[in-house]
Amino acid sequence: MLYYLFTYLDKAYDFPGAGLFNYISFRAAMSALFSLLIILIFGKPFINYLKKKQIGEEIRHLGLQAEDSKKGTPTMGGVLIFLAIVIPVLLFSKLENIYVILMLVTTFMMAALGFVDDYIKVFKKNKKGLSEAAKIIVQLILGLIIALVMYNNQNLAVREQISQTNIVEDVQETPVTRSASDYFGPEQVGSLKTTIPFVKNNQFDYANLVKWIGEDYQKWAWLVFVPIILIIVLLVTNGANLADGLDGLCAGTSAVVGAGLAIFAWVSGNFVFASYLNILYLPNSGELTVFIASFVGSLIGFMWFNSYPAKIFMGDTGSLMIGGIIAVFAILVRKELLLPLLCLVFLIEICSSAIQRYVFKYRKWRFGLEYAQNHRVFLMAPLHHHFQKKGWHEVTIVNRFIIINIIAVILAVITLKIR
Repeated sequence: MLYYLFTYLDKAYDFPGAGLFNYISFRAAMSALFSLLIILIFGKPFINYLKKKQIGEEIRHLGLQAEDSKKGTPTMGGVLIFLAIVIPVLLFSKLENIYVILMLVTTFMMAALGFVDDYIKVFKKNKKGLSEAAKIIVQLILGLIIALVMYNNQNLAVREQISQTNIVEDVQETPVTRSASDYFGPEQVGSLKTTIPFVKNNQFDYANLVKWIGEDYQKWAWLVFVPIILIIVLLVTNGANLADGLDGLCAGTSAVVGAGLAIFAWVSGNFVFASYLNILYLPNSGELTVFIASFVGSLIGFMWFNSYPAKIFMGDTGSLMIGGIIAVFAILVRKELLLPLLCLVFLIEICSSAIQRYVFKYRKWRFGLEYAQNHRVFLMAPLHHHFQKKGWHEVTIVNRFIIINIIAVILAVITLKIR
């Protein structure tokens, strides 16, 4: 909203400083700053309100260290994260931008899903919360919406590079006359192309997976594209949910992932950087930088209160929303195949849980219950609980997991050049 106000003031009255709102970099910085301040200013009053209403976490007795100290800690902090993301986005972004609209839809849907789950746990005293089937259905609906909009919407297009000239020097010499059309081909609407890491010709079209159908194979590309998007949304969302088990773990690793995604959004939406790096140019996607800046700012602010010892937990309102945002954002900037690197900690957490569950079931069937219970792969899953059982301090686990994810995100970002 402030974007439209200051754009009007700039054009109508040449208002001093109003022109800054034309720059994505400025609006992204302001978005991050505002989201951070919202958390820092309203965090303590929000925590006090939750304590007054006795909206506290029910801790399961897992035999872990510091369990008793966490009992009764205010939860549903995801509501605060939600507000800290949405308010700056509404203030500083172009609200008619299709990328921003899709990210807001994702944020609202996943926050609502998590809120209902937390509400059932806290107010209905049902520790199981919303059924797994209900959560999966909503996540699948979100994935379906994203996939169909990408497949059909005229404003979600890609452009491939056609000129291999040194664009940096080119633009420096004649900045006024140069445009994206000098370096990129026409917009490809409904394109299902994405980026493959570590490959020189790194554009991959999902339609190639159904070439065996015949000449009209492009029409049937959705048969593979939609299921892949659904799986990505499910895995990343639930990976973030599993990572929300230690103070600051989900917020810290997600902020790192958000920083990496911000770089991808920035270069993909800028034809100079896209041409220089020889990646897909996504017109208007640069506006996503404003959104992801708000996302990162809110998580950094939340860690002020969520780092050990946590004064508040984000609950499923926060973790499901965070996972959904990361998944959809990566899909929109055509970097979903980099998610195993970007979200390495989430991947480790979800894989450790799957391995623990299915190996236990197999051993129970093959050797009996007693053998399965005494021969688990991990002391406890997901993996962060395994290290707790081994005696690692919570802060040590969180810090090391965040460091691991920083390394992974750096590797993901440098795939822009390493091929």
